[in-house]
Amino acid sequence: MIIFKTVLLQVAVLFILIFVGLFLTKTHVLTKPGTKSITNVVLYLVTPCVIIKSFINTKYSKDTLKGLLLSFLAATVVHLVFILLATVVFRDKSDSRRRVLRFAAIFGNCGFMSLPIQEAILGNEGLLYGAAFVAIFNLFSWTYGIIEMSGDKNSMSVRKVIFNPGIIGLAVGLVIFIFAIPLPSAIKLPVEYFAALNTPLPMLIIGYHLAKLDFKVAVRDFRCLFCSITRILIFPVIALAVIYGLGFFIPDLRGNLFVSMMIAACSPAAAYTAIFSFKFKQDTDLSVNLVSLSTLLSIITMPILITLAKIIA
Repeated sequence: MIIFKTVLLQVAVLFILIFVGLFLTKTHVLTKPGTKSITNVVLYLVTPCVIIKSFINTKYSKDTLKGLLLSFLAATVVHLVFILLATVVFRDKSDSRRRVLRFAAIFGNCGFMSLPIQEAILGNEGLLYGAAFVAIFNLFSWTYGIIEMSGDKNSMSVRKVIFNPGIIGLAVGLVIFIFAIPLPSAIKLPVEYFAALNTPLPMLIIGYHLAKLDFKVAVRDFRCLFCSITRILIFPVIALAVIYGLGFFIPDLRGNLFVSMMIAACSPAAAYTAIFSFKFKQDTDLSVNLVSLSTLLSIITMPILITLAKIIA
C-alpha cells in the first residue's frame, strides 16, 4: 500500500500538470502551433539533455555498465514482443486504421511520460535505464515504425536514425560515462536546467491532446478502446512476464532495472502516433484519440502496474 501511494502521488503530480495543459488549451493560451513548437523543443533539446544528464550523474563501474547493457537487452525484447503481438492482434479492413492501431500498440510514451516517473521513483539509476529504453524506442520507431506507418520501406532513412536526437544524446552520454569526462559547471548546469523541463513541457503537450479528445467517439470506437487498453494493460503485463522469466536465466534483470522497464512498457501510446500519422496521411483522428484515451486511462493502470513491478522485482 505504501508503494502504491508513492507511485500514485508521482502519477497524480504529472496529471495535475497535464490538466494544466488541458486548461490552457481550452482557454486558447496553448495553441496548435505553440504545441508543435514545444514538441520540437522537447524532442530536439530536452530529451537529449535528459539522457546526457543521466550519464553525467552516474559514476562509471562495471556493474553500472552491465545494468545499462541489460536495459538495452530488455528494451529490445519488449519492443520485439510488442511488434509480434500487434501484428497478430490488430487487423482492420482499413489499411490506414490498421497501421495506426499497430503503431499505437507497439510504441509507448516512454520519453514524455516514463522518464519523469522513473526519475521520481527510482532516482538517477532508473533514469539511466529509462534513457536506454528511449534509445531503443527511437531505433525501432524510426525504422520499423516509419515503415509500418508509411507502408514504404524507402521512407526509412539511415541518416534520420543515426542523427535522431535520442541516439545523439545517448552517444554523447556514453562517451562522457565510459571515459569519465568531467564537465565544467558552465556546460553541466545548462544541461541539467534543460533536462528539468522534461517534466512540465511534455505534460502540457499531453494536456493539449487530451483537450482535443472526443471521449464519446473514442469509447464507441471498439478498436480504439481495445487498443488503448491493450497498450497500457495487456501488453505491459505480457512484457512483465517475459522479462521476469528472463530473470531466471539472467538474475540481474531484477530490482530497479525491472521496475524501470515496467514503467516504460506500461506508458500510454506515444505522441509519435499522432505525429507520424499526420506526416504519412493516415487516420489522424484515430491517432489523436488513441494518444488521448490511453493517456487518460493510464491514470488508473500505471500506479497499479508499477506497484506490482515493485513488489515482484
